[in-house]
Amino acid sequence: MNRVFVLISSLALLASGTLQAAEKPNVLFIAVDDLNDWAGYRGNQDAITPNMDRLAGQGMWFSQAYCQYPLCGPSRASIMSGLYYHQLGSTQLQADDAFVEDQAQAIGSELLHGYLKNHGYKTMAVGKIQHRHLAPKKLDLSGGRGGWDYFKDEQGKRTKVNFLSGKTLTDWAVYPYDEDKMSDSKAARWAVERLEEKHEEPFMLMVGFLRPHAPWYVPQKYFDQYDKDKLVLPPYDPNDFDDLPEAALGMLNQGYPRTEWAIQENQWRDIIHAYMASITFADAKVGEVLDALDASPYRDNTIVILWSDHGYHMGEKNTFQKHTLWNRSAVAPLIIKVPQSVDHNAKTGPCDQVVSLIDLYPTVVDLCGLPPNDVVVGRSLKPLLENPARPWDFPAFTFKRDTRKSVQYGPYRYIEYEDGSMELYDHRKDPNEWTNLAENPEHKQVLQRLQAMFTEYKTFEKKIP
Repeated sequence: MNRVFVLISSLALLASGTLQAAEKPNVLFIAVDDLNDWAGYRGNQDAITPNMDRLAGQGMWFSQAYCQYPLCGPSRASIMSGLYYHQLGSTQLQADDAFVEDQAQAIGSELLHGYLKNHGYKTMAVGKIQHRHLAPKKLDLSGGRGGWDYFKDEQGKRTKVNFLSGKTLTDWAVYPYDEDKMSDSKAARWAVERLEEKHEEPFMLMVGFLRPHAPWYVPQKYFDQYDKDKLVLPPYDPNDFDDLPEAALGMLNQGYPRTEWAIQENQWRDIIHAYMASITFADAKVGEVLDALDASPYRDNTIVILWSDHGYHMGEKNTFQKHTLWNRSAVAPLIIKVPQSVDHNAKTGPCDQVVSLIDLYPTVVDLCGLPPNDVVVGRSLKPLLENPARPWDFPAFTFKRDTRKSVQYGPYRYIEYEDGSMELYDHRKDPNEWTNLAENPEHKQVLQRLQAMFTEYKTFEKKIP
């Protein structure tokens, strides 16, 4: 009788282990808008980001992750479709989210969450994932996108405080209203509630936070965590543009603050203070979601990916904006945490290889054990998650439409404009991109190699049928 009991118990344990091994992992997909790679885990001496630091310590953070378009809508469309923005055929700078979904389906593909839904996943989203929110066709549950948390005048109309240009949302001030009613607070609460629920299917929960997107309005307590006078200002050279082609200056958005103006008006430190406070505010909301995950039964079977859509100039290159092809605008934070139950070979720590945000789609599919989507561009980062030092000889392309283009390849950044003018930088010697090497004959071979990549880049992507 005892032998029979032992045999039955052993079979039960074996069956339980088999079911557990076959269980698909959940995915927590966190987007933080306009976030520079300034978090403390990157070694920034000023940024107060304990929650992102915690996540980075539990996963792998990529020091050279590049967006495919330095603007919210196109970058997010690229991430969610797994395609370069110009491949989607939009003539608009910010394509409608439904258009992006329709285009993906028209070529026999799906947006990332749709692909997971087709393979048995429950899909949920709140906040800003695509430009407006998220295309609804393959979304099971939506918490909405939320608002921008503006200042309002006595008539209830949107108003600004410090920078009155009507061409940009850029502004900075202490937000005087109720924090709990802010859109990011609502998004965090909605996500926490989903993690407190029981889900029968594996899920993909997408959470998009607006801050630190402009306007940089957050409550006083986040400003109070910083000593404004001790903040280190970003590097700026007033002679930086002396060796740039005229076309490069066309990347500067008119009506946005200029660094020389911020210095003259004694506003630069105030801007950085507000941006830092906004990062810490966003970090607090990220922390609420991470805490809920840790307290949930999904903790040990959930892949966590935190990303931003691009970087943001905060005084570098005489401007405060995105939209450029310089490194500051193109590089973005990326952290991927893979539990040991999902991949026992997954490592933690930094990865310094050049990767692309377009790689996220095939990475998620691979980590979830799903069949690959052969339409999408990019490559799974799973090999780097298992060995960040392995050979990884791939470039990262960032475009402005399809006429202005750049490539990051190892330490080199090359930019080419529609008139044929160029920039070339070696980040080993010039991390601030102050010395344009494009006309330097000593770098002719490097220049030609990088130029050729734009002809070859179709070989770095899978063809669309």
